[in-house]
Amino acid sequence: MLTLREVKEQINADPKWSRIHFMNFVDDFRYYQDPQAVAEPFELSDHRMDALLASMAESLCDEIGVEPPDWLARVPASRDPYFVAGLENLKAIAIVESPLRFRIRKIFVLENFLSRV
Repeated sequence: MLTLREVKEQINADPKWSRIHFMNFVDDFRYYQDPQAVAEPFELSDHRMDALLASMAESLCDEIGVEPPDWLARVPASRDPYFVAGLENLKAIAIVESPLRFRIRKIFVLENFLSRV
């Protein structure tokens, strides 16, 4: 089972493939549905990625009906709004569709952000 801390370390070591590491965790968490995967804090180093990972972890905990660990609440918001899609014409849609756990940290995603095909 992949942990959130391990994913953060993978992203730090290999940022080019951060989305793959990120979605591998989403898949793994949904498969195992084990809250231990998010139990251990990761080192804060990148305000955008830290906020994105924390928001994602809280959303996944909500999805399986478990309380997110307290340490996630202490992960600060991104210093500036972060539109994950990176496309100017999707910003308005992301503002409207972004789930609360993401908006709280100034992370804006489309409603299907955590979906897989």
